[in-house]
Order: sequence, then C-alpha cells, then structure tokens
Amino acid sequence: MNALLLNKEVQEFIVKKSNSPIDISKLILGSSPFEGISTQELAQQIVGRQKAKQKLPHWFSKSGMYYPPKLNLEQTSSQATALYKCKLVSGGILIDLTGGFGIDAYFFSKKMQQVIHCELNTELSTIAQHNFEILQADSITSIIGDGLETLKNLETVDWIYIDPSRRHSSKGKVFFLEDCLPDVLGNLEFFFLKTKNILIKTSPLLDLSVGINSLHDVKEIHVIAVENEVKELLWVLEKGFEGDCTIKTVNIIKTQAQEFSFTLQQEAQQPLHVGEPKSFLYEPNAAILKSGGFLSIGNTFDLKKLHLHSHLYTSEKKIDFPGRCFEIIDVFPYQKKMIAKAGITKANITIRNFPESVANLRKKYKIKDGGDIYLFFTTDLNEKKIVIQCKKM
Repeated sequence: MNALLLNKEVQEFIVKKSNSPIDISKLILGSSPFEGISTQELAQQIVGRQKAKQKLPHWFSKSGMYYPPKLNLEQTSSQATALYKCKLVSGGILIDLTGGFGIDAYFFSKKMQQVIHCELNTELSTIAQHNFEILQADSITSIIGDGLETLKNLETVDWIYIDPSRRHSSKGKVFFLEDCLPDVLGNLEFFFLKTKNILIKTSPLLDLSVGINSLHDVKEIHVIAVENEVKELLWVLEKGFEGDCTIKTVNIIKTQAQEFSFTLQQEAQQPLHVGEPKSFLYEPNAAILKSGGFLSIGNTFDLKKLHLHSHLYTSEKKIDFPGRCFEIIDVFPYQKKMIAKAGITKANITIRNFPESVANLRKKYKIKDGGDIYLFFTTDLNEKKIVIQCKKM
C-alpha cells in the first residue's frame, strides 16, 4: 500500500480521471505525474474507483478510499449483496475468517457488537483496515493472518462467516466445497466447538443438493441474485438443527427486492398442475430457477405449468409475479411453415425444455436479436414442441 496515493493532489487526479473516459493502457505506458507513484498504481486506483461506482457506491462516495487489485474487487461481495447478508446475523462477536477487501465485514459491523476481520494477504488487510478507518467502522478489528489460527485462540463467538477462496493452484477457478480454502468440510466440527451459528458464502454454481449432502445442520439457503443474475449462495448452519431446510430466494433490482421462500419438504410434496398456454406467460427470476422451487412457485401463485420440465407458467388473468411477465399474442406448433407464416424477422428468443440452441434458431429462421417481440421455444404438456409469441408487460 503506497501511502503517497492518499495525498490530496493525487486523490484529486484519481477522482478526475475516474469520472471521465480514460485510456488506461495509454496511462500505464506514459510517465507518472507524481514522484514515488507508478502509473500502474494510479491505474489500479482509477479502475478500482470506476468499478466501485456501481458495485460499491458507499465506497465511491467517500474520499480517501484505497482500492486493491482488480481481481480482489471482482471477488468481493457487492454492496447490494452485503446489505442483504448482514440482515442474517446479530449479536456480540462475528469472526470473518476470509475477510478480503472487507465489504462484508463492514456491513456485518452494523449488526454485530464486534467484528474480527482476518486476512492472509498483508497488503489487502492493510487496505481494508485503512478503509475501515475512513468509514469510521470502529467495531472492526483487522488481523493479518490465518483466520483458523485466530479462531483457535478465541473461546466462543456468536457467528463464524466464511467466504472460502474459489481459486485452486492446479484447477484454476473451482466451486466445490472440497476444492476451496479454507477447508470448510474438514473443519466443520471444529467450527461448531466455537459457535452455534455459521454463515457460508459459496459460488452460485454449486448445486444445492450437493451442498446439502456435504454440509450438515443446514437451516437456510439463501439464493441471491442482482438484476436477475445469481451472484452467491448463502448457507446458514445452526448447531443441532434438525428441521426442514428453508430455501429463500431474492432478486435485488433497482426498485425492489423480489423474495420467495419454500421448504424442501414442501417442494417434494407439491402436486403438479399443468395446462395449455392462456393469456399470460410467466418466467421465474434467476434466483427461483436456481433454487429448484418449480412446483412451489406455481402453486403459490395459482398458476399452471406448461410442462414438468419447462419451468414456464400461465394464467388467464395477470398477476404480480417474481419474474418476467408477458402477454401471449399467439401460440403455434414448432414447424418451419408456421414460423415462416408468422413473418417474424426480429425478436428476443428464450428456450425452455427445448432441444435447439438460441443461436441455431436465429440462424435457421433468420431472426435478428432485439425488438418488442418475445419468442419462447418450449415443450407443452402433450410433449409437443411449440412457439409462444409474446409481448413483455
């Protein structure tokens, strides 16, 4: 961490450059206007601040913040997901075993009396500690070192938070728990000697059934999406928990948070109600699709499912739904002559339970991307391939 970057004139330069279009490559190849500061260091701060504008607006709004390398910023939680995450904890002490840039630790400090931020990387820990001071997060203690070793020296804590590293020296980017660091599965019994409550953040690629089978005492799983893209899975473990695991989904969008919950037992016992396309078509948001609550969502909103595996729903009257809603214009069989008759040359295409790719369909029927028309290529309850032409509500 180069303290010279915090000088007033340097900060003014960084703010000015980050608020306007800039060729970072040209900056790096040029000479630095400041003694003791390289162009690479300036570029890191400018790029970091630019990324923070959308991902970390609270950091962006503060002067004197220090940004880590690009990879660390990419791996850190967004402000939106960290705000959601902090609602899951409360009490005295929380230890963040893999603190990183400190976004989660900062928001945890709003709900906990004390947060212990552990980070192996000396530079990253120093950066996080500096930013905590700027943010006046006085209840956070930053420790440079192995979070497991720090935990061994504590009697008990109210919460353990783990965001295991998902990059492996030989495998590259991974998402199975057994490939991550620290070893969550191997240390689970040790963790429960120190706390009753564990919160684990995992890759959105981790299959829920695989995670449930690998872990134990899983009380809740939170599937978090931002603007309809699943960003992370949160696993709430409670020592001795033996009840039915609750799946909570949230899609955080600009104006609201779409939330939907169900239990695994409820989903397993739900009846299947299928039907032909009616007046409106519904597509669940990405968090619900990831959760697997396909029967629960349909029955909760009294909708008919087009097919067991299509994950599209329909109703005669329009309802508020946690996902996309469309008004159905036409439904026709998936036949070349029927598609030609429709005369559609530009449309948004989605496939659900359909054997061809979007790219192949566009090429085959010469349909350009975009416009106001939406085409769903799917399978109906009679195992027939159909095309549903819609307009978005």
